Amino acid sequence: MTLLNPVIDGMSMPAIPAVQAWARGYDGARGPLMDLSQAVPGYPPPPEMLTWLGEAAASTAMTGYGEIEGEPELRAAYAAHVAGLYDAAISPGETHITSGCNQAFLTAAMTVAGAGDAVLMTNPCYFNHESTLAMLGIGARYVACDPANGFLPDVEAIRKAISPETRAFALVSPNNPTGSVYPADLLDTIYDLCREAGIWLIIDETYRDFMEADERHSLLSRAGWQDTVIQLYSFSKSFCIPGHRLGAVLAGERVIGGIAKIMDNLQICAPRAAQAAVARAIEPLSDWRAGNRAEIATRAAAMRATMAGTPGWEISAMGAYFAYIKHPFAGHGSVEVAQGLAEKAGVSCIPGAFFGEVQDRYLRLAFANADAGVIAGLGARLRGFEI
Repeated sequence: MTLLNPVIDGMSMPAIPAVQAWARGYDGARGPLMDLSQAVPGYPPPPEMLTWLGEAAASTAMTGYGEIEGEPELRAAYAAHVAGLYDAAISPGETHITSGCNQAFLTAAMTVAGAGDAVLMTNPCYFNHESTLAMLGIGARYVACDPANGFLPDVEAIRKAISPETRAFALVSPNNPTGSVYPADLLDTIYDLCREAGIWLIIDETYRDFMEADERHSLLSRAGWQDTVIQLYSFSKSFCIPGHRLGAVLAGERVIGGIAKIMDNLQICAPRAAQAAVARAIEPLSDWRAGNRAEIATRAAAMRATMAGTPGWEISAMGAYFAYIKHPFAGHGSVEVAQGLAEKAGVSCIPGAFFGEVQDRYLRLAFANADAGVIAGLGARLRGFEI
């Protein structure tokens, strides 16, 4: 007999610590560890951001509780920023600041679904979304994504997967783990389907600042989007501050009110010093973020060049932060391959099996973590690796 919650007790340990443990077994024989596992910026925040974080952290005004929905200055700045990105009318009342995007997903899921309900996701999917639903007693249902279609879902498959228990369809674009960007016309069709079915479209856009402007959708310009769309975002990647845990939800005011009820019991308010710093940074650091986008594009080009010269290893999908790589070891699972790469070749990455069933031939490489020079050396390690 166990005194633990059987749902939690039966879950696997978090993915990133498991992969990091494999890397600790590497002896350094092939050179420094190439950490292509966790999606964290491979460069520091700018000096201005560090200054603003320090000033806010030293302010006594930031030591008390803040507003549950977020600092008014950040909500206003973020609403204006998103309105400019999408050429849409967004009000501060349609924003809620959270402690990271994982919390944004948690609160959004809790607002629209309860135990016994279901949320539809893609396969492969982001593992933290999957585990969040399991903890809440919300069923996870899946739409398989064909590698031949760039790991994008088929609309008719989505339609067939919607059941009376379905409360939302959750997707990530640019995708985690594949990097695939959902085209605007596909998102329009999915939006129409969700609206027709009476379910929510939850779209996690953590990596949107690494997309080109012409890849953006127009969902927020649709009349009545507030009744269908819940958009999630993370400030961590764009501003290189993942340790400060800051995310955002964009939704209709009724959803925002529901999230506030949850946050009041969960955390009361997101970290206030980080909110104050980001509110100051959104517009002044726009050029710096554009430079980061260009740098990530350089790293992506280096990854394509490296993999093109590495027979047997294939880029199946790629974009934003990630390359989803098909490994050449048929008959060997992705966990075995990823562990071997970490321990023998000093290349740390995430097994495809962590992202869903039938993903054992794939590995997720977070190429944004490494500069072009490091990525150029990846090919030699892959070519020299034997399982």
